[in-house]
Amino acid sequence: MKQRVGVYPGTFDPITLGHMDIIRRGAKLVDKLVIGVTTNISKSPMFSDEERLEMVRRECAGIDRQIVVTGFNALLMDFAESQGANIIVRGLRAVADFEYEYQMAGMNQQINSRVETVFLMADVSLQPIASRLVKEIALYGGPIQKFVSPAVRQEVEARVAELGRKGG
Repeated sequence: MKQRVGVYPGTFDPITLGHMDIIRRGAKLVDKLVIGVTTNISKSPMFSDEERLEMVRRECAGIDRQIVVTGFNALLMDFAESQGANIIVRGLRAVADFEYEYQMAGMNQQINSRVETVFLMADVSLQPIASRLVKEIALYGGPIQKFVSPAVRQEVEARVAELGRKGG
């Protein structure tokens, strides 16, 4: 039987408890989950590619599943093919996510019909969490501990302090 390989792509800037929920649940659906950490320059990342890779690897270390964390800077379907993936795992938080993800899944299906997209709804308590909002809250000195792990919180707060020193 062919191994089920899933790819969960994202910028993970930073990785949130919502991402971790999707990773834990997505890993149960496949034999191997490849977490593809990509750069989306339109999102102006707070952390470098290498920092995000390290952050995701550390956060996933305790999950008892076959998980590989790797960076990529290519078309998602080309990356999925290179990883031997037959499933793309995507998390959904709200209707707005669905519209975008539905369109992306349709485009990806046109590019490579051998790879299916599977949508997982984020846990209800985690649905409002978005990396963009976590960064915004942190930049204004707000509390982010409900949205990220303690280690990620420390990294985000340290980066905000560093940005404050550079900017002020």
